[in-house]
Amino acid sequence: MNKPQSFFHLHLISDATGETLLAAGRAASAQYKDARAIEHIYPLIRTEKQVTKVFEDIEEEPGIILYTVVDQKLARGIDERCAAMGLPCVSVLEPVLTVFQSYLGTPAGRRVGAQHVLDAEYFRRIDALNFTMEHDDGQLPANMDDADIVLVGISRTSKTPTSIYLANRGIKTANIPIVIGVPVPESLVNATKPLIVGLIATAERISQVRQNRILGNTSAYEPTDYVD
Repeated sequence: MNKPQSFFHLHLISDATGETLLAAGRAASAQYKDARAIEHIYPLIRTEKQVTKVFEDIEEEPGIILYTVVDQKLARGIDERCAAMGLPCVSVLEPVLTVFQSYLGTPAGRRVGAQHVLDAEYFRRIDALNFTMEHDDGQLPANMDDADIVLVGISRTSKTPTSIYLANRGIKTANIPIVIGVPVPESLVNATKPLIVGLIATAERISQVRQNRILGNTSAYEPTDYVD
């Protein structure tokens, strides 16, 4: 008999596009067939204000935190916040940089996004990431026609991770939540340019993911309403 699959939250904080981090997180997650990662991706995190906002989200859905941030002050801040919250936290590149520094005898240059070639394609992806982050979870609905793709779906259908995945490929993506009793934005109904895609999941998976969220959430949810 198969063991039922459980879910956990995986938070990925990057000062660049987050591709390196996403690959590392998925490689590790793949080793645990009975536990599925709910990915939360935070690209282009380069200021203390942004870090604060990230940890507000993490506080609602605690889990494992992986990061690639070359600014050492920001990195220390992330470590300190994780320690205060009692959450596991790993700087993915730091062990590798330590080996390089030991072998080469010189410290790393600490350049943000140094692995990426700064060509037109890179800047197109950065532009798409900025657009996608500004239009996450129904934000700035008035300009839906500026998007290449608009994702719609109920809570817990992976709208944000899918949006970031597409943005990393240069696709400007907005996502709109479907909420009972709340009409979709008029701009979405009238949009003519973007491809509009509905994300779905089985009722069983949605229920299990929401139950896992409640178990890790200290805020005042009404479980029967949220999970139903």
